[in-house]
Amino acid sequence: MYRSPAPRSSLCAALAALALLSACSPGEGGGPDAPRAPAAAASASVDASLAHDLDRIERASRAKPAIYEQELRARGEALPADSPGRLDVLALRGLLAAIARDRTLTDQITQELRAWPVPGQRAAAVLAAAGANAEFLRQHGDLREARKQLVAIDAAQVDAAPPVYRWRYYRQLAAISSDAGELDAALTQGHRALRVAEEIGQPWRVALSLVEQAFTTLRADTPARARQLVAQALAEAQKDPDPMTLNQVHTMRGIVHADDSDSSITLQANSDALEQAAAAGADSVRALGLANFADYHLRQGHPARALELAQQALPLARATRNTGAEAVARSNIGLAKIALGRIAEGRAEARAAITLDEQQGALSYASDGWKELAGYLERAGDLAGAVAAYQEHRRMVDRVLRDETRKLLLEAQERQDAEQRARDIELLNRDNALKAEQVHQRNLALTLWTALGGCVAVSLGLLYQAFRRVRRTNEALAHSNASLKRQSETDPLTGLANRRHFQAAIKSLSGQDGLSASVFLIDVDHFKRINDGFGHAAGDAVLVEIARRLREAVRDDDLIVRWGGEEFLIVARTREGVFAPQLAQRLLDLIGGRPVRHEGRDIHATASIGFVSLPVPPNGLRLSWERAIDLVDTVMYLAKAHGRNKAYGVERIDAEDALAAAQLTARLESAWSEGRVGLMALSGPLPLPGAVSVAGSGFLPFDDGPRPAGA
Repeated sequence: MYRSPAPRSSLCAALAALALLSACSPGEGGGPDAPRAPAAAASASVDASLAHDLDRIERASRAKPAIYEQELRARGEALPADSPGRLDVLALRGLLAAIARDRTLTDQITQELRAWPVPGQRAAAVLAAAGANAEFLRQHGDLREARKQLVAIDAAQVDAAPPVYRWRYYRQLAAISSDAGELDAALTQGHRALRVAEEIGQPWRVALSLVEQAFTTLRADTPARARQLVAQALAEAQKDPDPMTLNQVHTMRGIVHADDSDSSITLQANSDALEQAAAAGADSVRALGLANFADYHLRQGHPARALELAQQALPLARATRNTGAEAVARSNIGLAKIALGRIAEGRAEARAAITLDEQQGALSYASDGWKELAGYLERAGDLAGAVAAYQEHRRMVDRVLRDETRKLLLEAQERQDAEQRARDIELLNRDNALKAEQVHQRNLALTLWTALGGCVAVSLGLLYQAFRRVRRTNEALAHSNASLKRQSETDPLTGLANRRHFQAAIKSLSGQDGLSASVFLIDVDHFKRINDGFGHAAGDAVLVEIARRLREAVRDDDLIVRWGGEEFLIVARTREGVFAPQLAQRLLDLIGGRPVRHEGRDIHATASIGFVSLPVPPNGLRLSWERAIDLVDTVMYLAKAHGRNKAYGVERIDAEDALAAAQLTARLESAWSEGRVGLMALSGPLPLPGAVSVAGSGFLPFDDGPRPAGA
């Protein structure tokens, strides 16, 4: 079992003293136990040496995971098979292989841990196998599956594992829950990790637990508490300093102080983090640190310095095969060049970074990259490039949403199948009980019939009660199924319909020739800033209030859908010529006309809207609902590119079929200039005095899992 070096050294001294006393005791010096004293002392020395090496490697694991894994492999081969020391080595090797993103080695070690033969060590082996597998999934951005691997472990097995294994488990589950947005669970698991670290008594484990708690607390919009936790982490790390622990603490100091009016703490913290990464020889960590430092200078409005740091990070990232750091560096290089006026060159670099994320399967980060590129191009005056980037962002968001939706549907289907099996078993038991009751009642009726003819009425009454019981059971089952269907087609936050309901409802509005209705796509402007500035609870409150205002604007038979994130879709059955512009203007006024009140603060929110009424003049063009949504999506991003808080609608389109319309949609702005497309532009209300908003901020704390995009 893995222990800290201090208690192991005490054990060595005790065994050596015991051996000396045994050798000197009269009458026992020549006994059969005398030769064993040197062997026991040697064994204790080996245990202490192994514990020291495991501690050293775990602390520095993220600096050079592949090299440390090879060192541990050689050390483990010299240990007895099925020994606790060999299990400790194998468990740490699994984590190192996962951090190094070596799928083959991770799978091999995981299988060996799952098949560990010693019953008394099974709990530790199970935790180690799940931890290695979850870490590999986390490194590749699959947070949902990583969390499933950990929460599937029985609580009794967690409690039965040694403290170091429990600390790794709780800290890993806290980090993954935090990245997945499960902040309450992350704080609970992080607190457990901190308690176990204090039980173990190693300051570096306490420091890392405090760092994780600080990051989750910051995400929960309590920055003052996050700064307190980081200060405690720094004090713990300095009790027994090592470069990699200090690197993570200083990185988190930079993050929690990023919004301070005085940026000197963030600047110093980033410099200290880079210095510690260099001291550890962790080029991969230093590459990511330089790329994040470039992000800091971009936010401070220093693109030239950001470009210099990102260009230093790029060769380091490539040399260490840190694809994530390479993507961040190339993205920041591109954004810095755009900010410096080198638009074409910067756009190419940013797109190359997005391609890297796509190749790694990090589609959500690629989507953020397109959105960020669009913002920089918009500020640089390249409106056409901004619109094109927004369209790519929209397509990527849809792709990610489809993948996420498919996973959710599969999980929901699994739950429904399990619930259905349970209901079937319950109904079968009830049916058997009912049949037994019926047999009993029939026998009783026959017995009583021979004695009293009046028992016929009693028998009929009993049968009637049994019939009523079966009918009530069937009615309850039907009600339960209807309730499940409603829940599966309703967005739990806003109470609006979701995409699943939309798929069923849109069929009633679409004929063979296409859709005949007015379609509106609404996107809340700068929603990330609302989340970053006021917290996710405020963001949820804004979405709920906007959903209420949308219901106020439309009729009961119109379809309102939460399309995804901060987007809403309205399909109105009426398509008179003046209806769509009037409704679009009403939507702008309702959303932006008055702020959303949350916890004593006014939050001003506006939206960008794209709309069209089908069929479209002058040729009476009909489109499928998919084509119609693509059209209003493009028009909506045109509204964003021209200032936001606007509604753009298609009045006419010079196309006779859907293919021609799609070709014009792909180059909508130029087709508008040529007169082949007619667009109507409406503006929303000006912001009211007193309403506030904040700009977003984001940092990647360290190379410990998925990371945000460059800036």
